Amino acid sequence: MINAEDHKVAPAVAAAIPQIAKAVDLITGRLKAGGRLFYVGAGTSGRLGILDVAEVRPTFGIGLETVEAIIAGGTRAITQAVEEAEDDFDQGGEELRLREVNENDVVVGIAASGSTPFVLGALVAAREAGAATIGIACNHNSRLREYSDVTIEVVVGPEVLTGSTRMKAGTAQKMVLNMISTATMVNLGQVYENLMVGMHITNTKLVQRAIRIVSAAAGVSNDEAVALLEASGKDIKTAIVMGKLRVDAAAARELLEKAEGYVRRAIALGLNNRD
Repeated sequence: MINAEDHKVAPAVAAAIPQIAKAVDLITGRLKAGGRLFYVGAGTSGRLGILDVAEVRPTFGIGLETVEAIIAGGTRAITQAVEEAEDDFDQGGEELRLREVNENDVVVGIAASGSTPFVLGALVAAREAGAATIGIACNHNSRLREYSDVTIEVVVGPEVLTGSTRMKAGTAQKMVLNMISTATMVNLGQVYENLMVGMHITNTKLVQRAIRIVSAAAGVSNDEAVALLEASGKDIKTAIVMGKLRVDAAAARELLEKAEGYVRRAIALGLNNRD
C-alpha cells in the first residue's frame, strides 16, 4: 500500500514543473547578482532543506555563505522533534532578520501543510526586506500563496499513516528541492554536460570521481586527467579547459574568468581565439 501511494508522487511533482521552473529562474537571477538562498522549514520540511544544503557544497562547490537552511527549533530540531517551535511566527521572521536578509536574496518556505506559522513569519520578514519569496506546499490553495512570489503546490493526497507528512509529502518536497538546487547550479555553470564540474575534492572517493570527470569531459586518459588536476591546483573546471584546448593553467583560468565560470563558454572562447 505504501509503495502504491508513493507512485503518486512523481506525477504530482510533474504537474508542478512550470512553477518549479519559475522558481529556478528567480533563484538563478538573484544568485548571479550576488544574493543568497535560504530554505526555511519546520520538522521534516526543515530537515529536508538542511539535507539539500548539506549536499550543495560537495556537489557544486557552493558554500554556506550563499545557500543556508533554517529549521524551527535550531540545531536540536535536526535530530529531535521540537514540535512547538513551528508555531512561533515571530521567530521565523527573527531568524531572517538576524541574517540581514535583503532585496538581493531569495527565501524558500517549505511547509507540507502550507500554513506553518514559523515559515509564514519568515516569508513575511523576507518580503518586508525586499527579498524574493518561494513557497513549497503539498496542499491546494495553501496560505503560502499569500506570501510567495512563486508557489509550488505538489498535491500528493492523504498519507497512508494519516498526518505523517514525512511520507509522500516529504518525498515530494525532496524531489522538488533536488530539482531546484540542481537546475539552479546548472544555470550557474557548476555543471558541464552531466558532470559535477564545480565539485570540491575533499576525500579519496571524490579524487577518483574528479579523475573520471576530467577524463570524460576532456577526452583524455586517466593518467592525463591526474596530471591536469595536479597542474590546475585540483580545480576540475580548469583541468577540463586545459585538456580540451591543450593550454596551461593560467590560460585556462583566464578563459574561465571571461566566461564567468562556464566551461562550455570558456572552451568556445578558446576555440574562437584560435580561429
